[in-house]
Amino acid sequence: MSGRFAGRVALITGAGTGIGAATARRIVAEGGRVVLTGRRPGPLASVADPLGPSALALPADAADGSAMRAVVTQAAERFGRVDVVVANAGGHGIGAAADTTDEAWQLSLDANLTSAFVTIREALPQLVDGGGAVVLVSSLAGLFAGPGVAGYTSTKHALVGLGRSIARDYGRYGVRANVVCPGWVRTAMADEQMDRFGAAKGLDRAGAYALVTENTPLGRPAEADEVAALIAFLASSEASIVTGAVVTADAGASAVDLPTIALA
Repeated sequence: MSGRFAGRVALITGAGTGIGAATARRIVAEGGRVVLTGRRPGPLASVADPLGPSALALPADAADGSAMRAVVTQAAERFGRVDVVVANAGGHGIGAAADTTDEAWQLSLDANLTSAFVTIREALPQLVDGGGAVVLVSSLAGLFAGPGVAGYTSTKHALVGLGRSIARDYGRYGVRANVVCPGWVRTAMADEQMDRFGAAKGLDRAGAYALVTENTPLGRPAEADEVAALIAFLASSEASIVTGAVVTADAGASAVDLPTIALA
């Protein structure tokens, strides 16, 4: 690994599992320090402990303004500043519009959109001071609509707008903001979805992953480390001219013309 994060500090939400955990390990491997936050102390500790003094685990709800203000303050006290925010926390949003209750809608807003907005807002003074970088983790659901996920689709779309707004308003202060839209990624959360889907189709987990990715050019799901590599690039100085971008990490799914699938 290069030392491209030497002397830099990244705040990562949803850092206890999946893409967030993989990103934390990647940044530390490249010389950086990380502040890991999420609602569950156990998974955070399991990621932070092997990283030693380069990692600080601070359990918090990323959608809670006062909690994230405290996280940013503690991060600065421990490491001196925050240079990078990876807004990765997310979840919730199952159900078509008519089946989505007010409570379910609010849960989706908090988990996917408010968590990113609040975290970035609280870190912006640090980012402006040092010319930092923001990477928001959206989804292919931020570009297209899947079936029966109105809350998830709406809030993931909104993350694209939030990323562009941050890029537009704070670029003059040296702050960059970019959005990553993964497709299927082999994580604990996706494994659970594949197990449910596979059970309905009479498939095991591997078969379910194969089915949902069979029409993508690469024909497989991503690994969390592959998405983490993209996030690390966008957060690094190697992407110094890249801001306001929306980058897919989807095995080529978004390049496929759906009406021609039957012709393949």
